[in-house]
Amino acid sequence: MTNPLKSFPSTAVIDAREGMAVASRSKVPAFVRRYFRSKTSTAALIVFVLVLVFAFVGPYLWHYRFDVYTPDNSVPPSWEHPFGTDSTGYDGLAQVMRGTQRSAQIALFVALSATLVGSFVGALAGYYGRFVDGLLMRLIDLILVFPSIAVAAVLSYMTMGTDTSWFTIGLVLAFLAWPVVARIVRANVLSITQSDYVAAAKGAGASDFSIIVRHLVPNAMGTILVAVTVLTATAILSETALSYLGFGVQSPDTSLGLLIAQAQSAVTTRPWLFYFPGLFIILIAITVSFIGDGLRRALDPRQSGGTQQ
Repeated sequence: MTNPLKSFPSTAVIDAREGMAVASRSKVPAFVRRYFRSKTSTAALIVFVLVLVFAFVGPYLWHYRFDVYTPDNSVPPSWEHPFGTDSTGYDGLAQVMRGTQRSAQIALFVALSATLVGSFVGALAGYYGRFVDGLLMRLIDLILVFPSIAVAAVLSYMTMGTDTSWFTIGLVLAFLAWPVVARIVRANVLSITQSDYVAAAKGAGASDFSIIVRHLVPNAMGTILVAVTVLTATAILSETALSYLGFGVQSPDTSLGLLIAQAQSAVTTRPWLFYFPGLFIILIAITVSFIGDGLRRALDPRQSGGTQQ
């Protein structure tokens, strides 16, 4: 005869899982309220969304294209050309839209892909420990030894001229960025692995992959979200540096870094060609930084100190 008490532990584990799921869902509205309690972080999020709308929707509404000449050469900002034109007649607004679009695509791709890979590798290292941890950490140390900009420049130069150059640049920068995320997530997972609900999942017969995906990574999501924002700001500055050095996005396409590189010789005679792209680089970097700060405060209310700015 089957002992009915044998089913009790599994039932308790199921109830615990359901309770965790309900608690997790109830935390979302509180997290949103805490984030929007900060005026600075809310304003930064609004500005960042407006910049993305400007970059991705604006080209469909504006009557000039970034790669089509206009009859006006070296015209300063006006109603017809709010960001002026360059010496060949390209409309500055259209070019900044395209440049912001490309730079944002690269930055978001780097942030998401590097965070995805780094989170999974960090979770593996923290969960298994010992040999797996040591092997992955030595691999990460090996990648971090190399200067990122120099390696990115060499790898970008080797793939220069391809039709998907922006995607290639994103892959290069993501390859150099994921080890940082892996280290951060590993440190978080090492403490989470010792928790009771992970022990309960193991006792219920859950696979290692299920524990990592359903328990470890979601409970390290606070660290991961902050890593996304930090990598977004870092990636757009890295892309700017590569394009400025001539190893990033190439003509006839453009990016914010390439626009600045092309306009550096005209900074005293046609400053609008230099300062408008620079303004958008600064705008994206600052807003993403404030968004990350807001996420960190919302995920850990103890950091807010009871006052919001």
